[in-house]
Amino acid sequence: MTLLGPYLVACGLLVVAGVAKAVRPADTTRALGAALGRRAPAAGIVRGAAAAEAALGVAALVWPVPLLAALVGASYVTFAVAVAVVRRRGGALASCGCFGTPDTPATGLHVVIDLALAASAGSVAAAGHSGTLGPLLATQPLRGVPLVAVSALAGWLTFMALTLLPRLQAARRQLVPGAPAGAGSPGAR
Repeated sequence: MTLLGPYLVACGLLVVAGVAKAVRPADTTRALGAALGRRAPAAGIVRGAAAAEAALGVAALVWPVPLLAALVGASYVTFAVAVAVVRRRGGALASCGCFGTPDTPATGLHVVIDLALAASAGSVAAAGHSGTLGPLLATQPLRGVPLVAVSALAGWLTFMALTLLPRLQAARRQLVPGAPAGAGSPGAR
C-alpha cells in the first residue's frame, strides 16, 4: 500500500476541516450557497455535515478498510468539484469555506490537492485491507513511526498550501500590480 502516507494526510485533514466547520459554519454555508447557485443551507445542516466529515476522518484513520477509504475518496472528489464550481462562479479569490474561515480562497491548487488525496484513498480502498491501522503500521520500517511523522508534516504543509499560500499570492497581486497569479505561472520565481 504505497499511498498510505497521503491517505493519512487525507484523513487528518477531514478531521481538522470538519471540526473547524462545525465550530464556525458561516463561511462554509456561504460557499455552499455559491457552489449550489441558490440560497445557502442552514448553519445546523453545515454543522451536522461537518461533524460527519470529522467522524469519517477519524473512523477511516483508525480502520482503513475499503468502504471507509472509498468514502474518503468520494469526499475529496466532491470537494474538488465544489471548489471548482465556487472558483468558476466567484473568481479566484472566492472562499471555499473548507476550514471554516472566510479567507480560504478556492484555487486550482486546491482542486489538484483534493484529487490527489482522492486518488490516495482510492489506492487504500483497492488494497482491500481489513482491520485497524496498527497492523499496517507494524509492517512499516520502525513500526510506522517515520511514516506517521512524515504524514503529520505533510498534512501541515498541505493545510498551509490550502490556506496560507493562496492568501500570500493574493497579497502579492495587490502589492505588485501585474504580478503572476501563482508560483507556477510563467515568470514567477
